Order: sequence, then C-alpha cells, then structure tokens
Amino acid sequence: MSGLDVEPVDEADAEGETETADNTIEVTPTDATEERTAIDVEPSGEPVDGPDYVLYGGKGGVGKTTMAAATALDSARRGTKTLVVSTDPAHSLSDTFEREISSRPERILEDAPLYAAEIDPDAALEDSQAAFAAEGGAGASALGGLGEFMGEDSPMDVLFGGAMPGSDEAVAMQTLLEYMDDDRFDRVVVDTAPTGHTLRLLQLPEIMDTMMGRMIAFRRRIGSMVDGIKGMFGNEMPEEGEDLRDLEVLRERIERLRATLRDPERTDFRIVLVPEQMSVLESKRLREQLAEFDIPVGTVVVNRVMEPLAEVTEDVRGEFLEPDLEGCEFCQRRWDVQQSALTEAHELFRGTDVRRVPLFADEVKGEEMLEVVAACLR
Repeated sequence: MSGLDVEPVDEADAEGETETADNTIEVTPTDATEERTAIDVEPSGEPVDGPDYVLYGGKGGVGKTTMAAATALDSARRGTKTLVVSTDPAHSLSDTFEREISSRPERILEDAPLYAAEIDPDAALEDSQAAFAAEGGAGASALGGLGEFMGEDSPMDVLFGGAMPGSDEAVAMQTLLEYMDDDRFDRVVVDTAPTGHTLRLLQLPEIMDTMMGRMIAFRRRIGSMVDGIKGMFGNEMPEEGEDLRDLEVLRERIERLRATLRDPERTDFRIVLVPEQMSVLESKRLREQLAEFDIPVGTVVVNRVMEPLAEVTEDVRGEFLEPDLEGCEFCQRRWDVQQSALTEAHELFRGTDVRRVPLFADEVKGEEMLEVVAACLR
C-alpha cells in the first residue's frame, strides 16, 4: 500500500491564487450572501394510511431523529394526531425542530396536530413515572416494604436473581405503555436510542412480564399467609390490595405492547443506515436480533446518499447543491463507496421496502427541510 503525499501550502501564496498540480482537488466556495431560492414541497392531500406506531432504530449518528421528526411532521400535516417521542438519552428533537421540546407531550404546531416529547429519565424517576425504578415506583411499592426484611440485599436481587433493568429503558417502556392508551394520539412515532439501548428496551416486555407474574404470585402467597393469620384471630378477609390490581393492569398493558410490536399491521420498525459497509453490516445484525423478538422490519431508510434529490422524489422544487461526480475526485470516490454499500443493502434487505434520502449540503433542521425529507420517505 503506497503512502499519501501531502504537499504543504506556501504561506506566501496563502492569501492569493496558488498554482495547483494536476492531481489537486479544487474546491470552489459558494457565496454566502447569494440569494437562495425558496423550497417548495408538494403536500400530500391523502390521509396517512399506515401503522399506528413507527419506530426508527439503528446505530448512533445515522439520522434516526431526523427521520422520526420528518415522518411525524408529514403525518400531522395530513390531519393525523401524531406524537413524536424520543427515547434516546442524547436528545436532539429540540435541535431538529428548532424549538424546546418538553419531557411530556405538548403540541408544538398551531396549524397541525403535532405533539412531541423527549423522555427525561431523571425527571421521570422523580415523578414516579417508571414502574420499576431501583427505588420507589409501582414495582417497588408493590413489594410492600420487603427490603427491610431482607437485610442489605435488594428485593429485586432476592426475588428475581438480578438487578432491575436500566432506568433509561424502563422509563422509555413505561412511557410507551402510557402513550398506547392515550386517546389524544392516532399515531406515535418513536426515535429510539442507538442499537444496544433499543434492544434492551425491546427485551423489557419479556423481562417485566416474567417479573409481573412472579411479583403477583409472591404477593398473593404472602397475602394468603397474612389472611390466614388474621383469620385465626377472627379478622375479616381483606380485599385484594390496590397495588396488586395495579400490577395486573400493568401486566396486561405490557402484553398489549408486546403484541403490538409484533403486529406489522400496527407497527413498522424502520432501520436507518448510511451507505457504508459497516453501517450495512450493523443494520443486518439489528434485523436478525429483532427477528429473535418476532419483530418484523417493514422499512429500511438509507440516509445521506450522494444523488440528486430529483431522482428520489418529484414532490420538491427548489435549488439544492449536488455532489459533482464528474469534476470532483473526492465525490467520485465517495460515490463508489456508497454504490457498493447500496448494492449490498439491497441484497441483504431484499423484499423490504428501501427508501433513500439524499445527502444535503445544508443541515437538516426546521420544518422546511423536514418536509423535504418527508417527501423522500413517502
């Protein structure tokens, strides 16, 4: 493998024009003061015909938040009451929409029924939103203060042979359970955390359902013992505790969430990747891991593809800078890399709906650019 020779720049010529060698890549800067043409996106008048839940997953930095925000915006623009929620601790919904997003659902547009929330695990734990936080919450209270009878050992360690799931994932799942039953929203779009966190989130329904069964059985067993003791002293049998009924309700909601995630008619899990081999391979592993949970992948989104916007959608009019694949050697090399990855992605995800979103010169944030991305995802 030959080395790369980097020719230093002559400081004397730094402020003037320099003579370039034949193999030097010239970059012509754009005039920052140049007036730009407004972007015109053809709206879709058709109502949303799709799943109730859309989850975007993938490795960090591939554009999951952008896709989730664009999908939710497009859904709300077409009259569907839509909530976009981020379960990623590294929140960026606020940056994407260029406005402050609360930790609880709040309407963020006046002209469309769009709601947004960025789950804040710390705030949720303080408000007892998480059912199974290490301290407090419905799960801990349902144990009826067993910790004081077990010495220094955690009640969860004693009963279930291990620590509780991480608070981030527990809060995220509890919040999804809450929003499933929220009549304010007809559609929920979820911006998930990077792959590892997402898989732990998807494991929680199985883990917590098992825990629910054990906790309910344990509570009933203890309750029967206490009732027997009280009966010996002539006390009346008390009604089943409120905390036990809460656990059974939560178990039913967990089961509904699990069934919903596995139903392709109600849920579309969308994998986001960029056209690079490592990203394609990680996306393949994610799909295989989702299959272990019986969660189908309905859509694959390839983001930052170096191709003209007009080749992806005809619903957008405006001037967009495009890579110069003929005169720019760097652009050509990157395009060759992307073409190889795109071919591999189409082979690996054959039979799955594959959408492409171009690489834009401008940062994708704000409603105008999100509408452009939404047009690519339709």
